[in-house]
Amino acid sequence: MAAAKKSSEGTDLVQQAEKYLKTSLLKWKPDYELAADSYNKAATCFKTAKELQKAKDCLYKASDCYKQTKAYPFTINSYYKIKQCLRMLNKLNQVLVEFGTQHYSLTCYHETFEHSFFSAAKSLDQAIILLKELQDWKEISIIAHKACQLFQEHGSPDTAALLLDKSAKMIEPHLPEDALILYKRAMEVVMIEDRPRQASEFASRAGRLLVKLGRYEEAINMLSKEMNYHNSGENPAAVGRVLVAVVLLHLAREDVIAAGKAIQEWGGNGQQDELQVAMNLHRAFDSEDAQAAERALADPFIRHMDVEYAKLTRSVPLPKGLSDLENAARPKTNLEDLVDDIPAIDDDDIENEYGGGNRSNNDVESQGKSSEVKYEDDLEEDGGLC
Repeated sequence: MAAAKKSSEGTDLVQQAEKYLKTSLLKWKPDYELAADSYNKAATCFKTAKELQKAKDCLYKASDCYKQTKAYPFTINSYYKIKQCLRMLNKLNQVLVEFGTQHYSLTCYHETFEHSFFSAAKSLDQAIILLKELQDWKEISIIAHKACQLFQEHGSPDTAALLLDKSAKMIEPHLPEDALILYKRAMEVVMIEDRPRQASEFASRAGRLLVKLGRYEEAINMLSKEMNYHNSGENPAAVGRVLVAVVLLHLAREDVIAAGKAIQEWGGNGQQDELQVAMNLHRAFDSEDAQAAERALADPFIRHMDVEYAKLTRSVPLPKGLSDLENAARPKTNLEDLVDDIPAIDDDDIENEYGGGNRSNNDVESQGKSSEVKYEDDLEEDGGLC
């Protein structure tokens, strides 16, 4: 019953907002500010009634109305008319006072115009919360970019960056590519105001997301930006942990040389313990020592890093080692392997071979006897040995 009452109240507020937007013979321009307030109230009613789609549409309309709010130019024109009248009356003192009033009017106009952008962005910010409940992840990305632009025009880069960060966390499990774009834009927004410490936080989140996606080369580039931000923000102590992550990514890509270059480039920053972990990793893989590599990957420091980097140690290919290469190049010495290489001999071949051998021996013996008889006959014909 309460939901139906709130829904009816929201409908009445929408109709009231539409009346504010209408023009007539005596009303030349719509009253955008009152219409925006009515749409905001209607969105609250629809949200209470669990009609999220209607609430979202009302917030969109409220944002559009806030962007169209321009009430103070009429006040400026009225001050110009007063100025002309005062000049005509030659009241110098009042003219001087009026100049200060005019300046105040211009200032109010500027602040109100900025306030309109801020209110428009806040309406979109509330719409993002509704979109999360509606699970419209793609729409969250689109609205986040629009709200960021409005916050920047208002002059609130911190609020814009926080909005992008919040939206990226919402859609990261569902649309990681869009979340990555939001993180990168958040980095750009805060760096316009020269705030490298905030930029390093967004770069860290973007780097972890790239590791999840398996895009190691892009992750290395992003982490290099993070280390640059740490140095620019006078926070070199945070470089060591990032350096260990960079070395792990290079080893996952089986690029030991690049890992060594990263240590040479960034090893001068950070704490000594973190640098030692990175050097142990590089030394183990550079020497092709599989056991040392396993010990280096199982270091407690690496295990307590972010989950993405701790899981990365499982996919880092271990070096084969010199002993394995020598065993692969060594010839076979196992007797069973040698016996297996000997071809089988047929029984018929064996019988023929040995049978043929007997016949050949008999022939040799008969030939020997005939040669002895012939030798004795030759001796008798020659008259003996004497």
